[in-house]
Amino acid sequence: MPKIPRPGDRPTTSARRRWQRPGAITGALLGAAGLLPATPSPAAAAPTCAPPRPGTPMFVTGTCVDPRFNQPYVDVDEWRDSPVRHRYVHGGFRGTDARFSFTFPPPASYQGRFFHFVNAIPGSENTSALNIGFGVDSGAYYVQTNGGGNEAIRSTEDAILLKKDPSVAGYRVDAAAAKYSRVLAAEMYGAHRPYGYVYGGSGGGYKTISGVENSAGVWDGSVPFVIGTPMYIPNVFTARVHALRVLSRRNRLPGIADAVEPGGGDMYAGLDREERQALNEVTRLGFPPRGWFAHKTMDGGALPLVFGYVPYLDPTYVEDFWTKPGYLGTDPTSSVRQARIRHTTTVRGTSPATFTLQLADVPAGDLTGVDLTLTSGAAAGKTLRPSRVTGDVAAFAFGVDPQVFAAIRPGDQVRVDNSWYLAAQTYHRHQVPTPDYEVWDQYRTPHGRPLYPQRAELIGPQGAYYGAGSVQSGRFNGKMIVVETLMDIDAFPWAADWYRTKAEQAQQARGRRLDDSFRLWYVDRAGHLPTLTAAEQPHLVSYYGVLQQALRDLSGWVEKGRPAPAGTRYDVVDGQVEVPADASRRRGVQPVIDLRADGGVRTDVKVGEPVTFSADIGLPPGTGELVAAEWDFEGAGTFPVRGELRGRGRTHRVGAEHAYPEPGTYFAVLRVTSQREGDAGTPYTRIQNLARVRVVVT
Repeated sequence: MPKIPRPGDRPTTSARRRWQRPGAITGALLGAAGLLPATPSPAAAAPTCAPPRPGTPMFVTGTCVDPRFNQPYVDVDEWRDSPVRHRYVHGGFRGTDARFSFTFPPPASYQGRFFHFVNAIPGSENTSALNIGFGVDSGAYYVQTNGGGNEAIRSTEDAILLKKDPSVAGYRVDAAAAKYSRVLAAEMYGAHRPYGYVYGGSGGGYKTISGVENSAGVWDGSVPFVIGTPMYIPNVFTARVHALRVLSRRNRLPGIADAVEPGGGDMYAGLDREERQALNEVTRLGFPPRGWFAHKTMDGGALPLVFGYVPYLDPTYVEDFWTKPGYLGTDPTSSVRQARIRHTTTVRGTSPATFTLQLADVPAGDLTGVDLTLTSGAAAGKTLRPSRVTGDVAAFAFGVDPQVFAAIRPGDQVRVDNSWYLAAQTYHRHQVPTPDYEVWDQYRTPHGRPLYPQRAELIGPQGAYYGAGSVQSGRFNGKMIVVETLMDIDAFPWAADWYRTKAEQAQQARGRRLDDSFRLWYVDRAGHLPTLTAAEQPHLVSYYGVLQQALRDLSGWVEKGRPAPAGTRYDVVDGQVEVPADASRRRGVQPVIDLRADGGVRTDVKVGEPVTFSADIGLPPGTGELVAAEWDFEGAGTFPVRGELRGRGRTHRVGAEHAYPEPGTYFAVLRVTSQREGDAGTPYTRIQNLARVRVVVT
């Protein structure tokens, strides 16, 4: 194989000639349609990708041709200087709405690999400026697609009624783009096969796993992050919404959030029977109690997106919920009956441009999750679910058919009904899966029989299939690093352990050791999204740096045989993932902090009395150096005070002193950052953690 250019190498004469200006290699080939055709290659005679056996998903190899995505084209090919110098290539596959983009580094920066980001929901094919910069800094080009565009499943109707192929957005478009990127990379840098690493989170995590379980020779490694299980849809969201409704009736959530903070107390204190049961139920299902800090803005999350399968696949559930024994709707002690709304009104006005409806009047009560069913007019019989109802205006953010909305006229009758939404909140009780899902043991008798009536079908695996084109089996190819967060309220942390178990079983069946190809890193003090709001800054850290380090460690593992840092040690206890307090025992890649205020996790002082803060910080073996420590004594999320770091090594102690001029309860926060090479100036692979202590000032 020809030598791959390394940083500092001068491009070959051929490379300088062909790539010195945008589109030079193919610009002369522009056709009447303005498209740059794919380079002809022997792949045209390759076998067609096909399922390994009837009834299974299509299996994609590095040499087979996808019968749908087999004619790539390029319509933009140019050099760009922002955010860093790179060659931008944009295109798609003829006869489809699938689009892709590749961002190639200059030859002197290229090291023979690509990173491939998979969107959770089909979206833009253009990767972010952050990823472009990180890719060039890592010697990698980036690949990203739009998930198939209008061929992707974006709604329940796409899956159930239109029967779109879930493998399109699940992995086929991405696999076809990854393979074509190698053609252009070989043209640009010389004949070689670039190593490829795919990663995605949440719904993109499902797709990433689906891709590496249903392909070989396309990607060499993967980093699925904040992943779920085949039983997550819609169950993790229904349980959360049930707890939110029950615990909000008497404003219990502020006290619960305070109880789980350092120096707090019993989060069950003062709760009545229904409240205690709801909190215990969602906690045992895996909701991290520290996540209640966000209760003021918490809602059903992705529930509107994923619950739509239930009315189609289990249409009698709502009637059974409200009429049959064993369901909460017939329990006379439950508050759910008082929360039910059934109200008839008319449409006062519509705004198709903003997807809002104004109603003539609205009933009292909580209108979260109501259905609006048109009972007269051109749209009679259609049901719309607004994302929110403010006053008498219902707004729709997603999932509404524009043609149906346009047919609604003032004066049309509409029924306002939250029966489905309330019934959904305990759907998980009637979806008891196989015993490997231990968090459902709370719904089983000691003999393993369900405590509640069970529905005929499990919705979760069907939702997972529609979202990714297959259901996770653990039979992945290549190497994998899973990144999971411990304060994720949308993808409960135990899901990663469930997949690790499946992967271990699959590797054992192949006669292999899981540790030779798999790592699971838990990240403390991180949630579902890597970006943070201002309100989240005092509670959470971004896990961007962990993802970036995972991609680099993965490439070193694959290309140089250098094993990635050890996986995190943990236990799963009643649905909660517990990790050791010591960095050496915890392992993974994140620094660990033991923060104290006057020697404890809580201190009580008077106004103006200084508080002494001290922190012992440890780094897992082989994970770099501590490069930053930042104090936020007021808990505002601004971190204005830099801590002094002395020396190098895996353990550090930092301290500070602060006096509070006003009475109140404060949570002082220390945030620390490590970096593998000890580079304090780089914006990449910065791995953070934080710790909080309570200060009560009187």
